[in-house]
Formats: sequence, structure tokens, C-alpha cells
Amino acid sequence: MPRKTITGYSNPTVKFVRSLRDKKHRKREQRFLAEGLRLLTDAREGGRLPELLLMAERREGHPLLDELEQAVDAAGGEVIELPLDLLSKVTGKENPQAVAGVFAEWDTGLAQIDRAAAPIWLVAQSLRDPGNLGTMLRTADAVGAGGVILLDDCVDPFSVEAVRASMGAIFTQSLAQARWDEFIDWLRQGPGQLVAASLRDARPYRGAPYAAPCFIMVGNESRGLPEVYEMACDLRVTMPMKGRADSLNAAVAAAVLAYEVLATLGD
Repeated sequence: MPRKTITGYSNPTVKFVRSLRDKKHRKREQRFLAEGLRLLTDAREGGRLPELLLMAERREGHPLLDELEQAVDAAGGEVIELPLDLLSKVTGKENPQAVAGVFAEWDTGLAQIDRAAAPIWLVAQSLRDPGNLGTMLRTADAVGAGGVILLDDCVDPFSVEAVRASMGAIFTQSLAQARWDEFIDWLRQGPGQLVAASLRDARPYRGAPYAAPCFIMVGNESRGLPEVYEMACDLRVTMPMKGRADSLNAAVAAAVLAYEVLATLGD
């Protein structure tokens, strides 16, 4: 299929793709932007292809890019070439990578989560930083978790910043969004141990009786978890703080706990 070429900033397709950097437009269109060959390759290998593939003119050739272009063509997607400086305006990066893609958002309801698919799941409540969400997605991928469940008013997982920070893990991990009441009702309908780092009636995180499927929950970066959420947990654990800091970064705490659970349950 011949590639379409765009050279002008006023082109409707350019305006559309650029608008996806804004949450309002992204939610209206149910589409999001991802950039970089590695990230788009992870998407392809995870069974997700961009509807629109943007490639910089005079880019260096790469076999993975050729495979990606062929897959998009075969799926009926559109392939567009444009100057690198125009791609920079589209992605909002001064030094953009040579390829970007527009993807359709997918179902993030709890109903599509199979709790039996993995022994570990990460849960984040009111997480606000896209970098922290990206780190949690990467941690979930690293420990073989099933995915990440976002509770209440969390950062948009399909924002350019969160997608970029995930380093492709958004395409390898299951992702769900829910309110607390919906989540806890869903969790109690089947097996699942809810664990949180806490100071309330907590035991040391090492050697704690973790059980699969284990749902590791962390809270907002500045406020932590609400007390009612902590008290609803099956297990509350504490991690030693040897210095002046009284808590770990939310994503770091999730990673520490995830690896301890992995060691307990067996890798």
C-alpha cells in the first residue's frame, strides 16, 4: 500500500494526532498516541496495532519498522510519512523518535480481568504522577504480574507521559480502572488477598503470609491510602525506614513488595 505524505502543519490529520496530547480530545476520540519503535514493537507483539502509523522522512531503516509497517498495512491501517520537524510538533518532543502511532483505547473494566491469570496484581489508588504509573506497569511486567488496577481518580494511563514512562508495558499488562466500592465487591467475589503497606496493625513485610492471587495496593503519593481502604485489607505490612524519610515513593513501595511476594510465592 502506498504511503501518504504530509508536509503541512495545517493538515487535518496532523491536527487530529496533535490533539491527542490533550485529555479532553483523547477521551472524546477514545484514541491515544505512542512513540518509538521499541514501544510500538511491544504493542505489535502484544497483539495491538496502531490505526495510524507516522514515520519520519529520511529515517534510518530497521527490520522491525518494516515488519510494523507491513502489519499495519495488512490490518487496514494508514501509514503516513512526514518531516521530522513536523513529527516533533505532533509528539511534543524536541528530539522525537522516527515513528509514532495512534491506537484505539481498549476496555479497562474489571470484567476483563482474569484474577487466576497471574499470582500477583498491582493496585494503585488515586495515583497522580504518570511517571509512577509507568514505573508500576514496568514493575508488573518485571515480576510476571497480571497487570495494574487503578482505583478512584488516578492519572490517565493513556496520556502521552504515562505511555512513554511505561516503556511498552502498557501493551504487555492488563489494565483496569474502577471505583473503590466496585473493586472491593469484585475482589470479594473470588479468591484474592489484598495487601497494603501500612503502620496500622502491620507486620514486617519480610516473611509475611502472602497468598496468590495477591493484590498489592499503594495509595496517593502525598496522602497514602485512606484508613478505610487499609482496614479492608487482608494483610498490612510495614517496611523499615532507617533514615529520616517516613515513607517510600508509591511506585518504589509497590516494587519492593512485589519482589517480596514473588520470592514468597516462588518465581
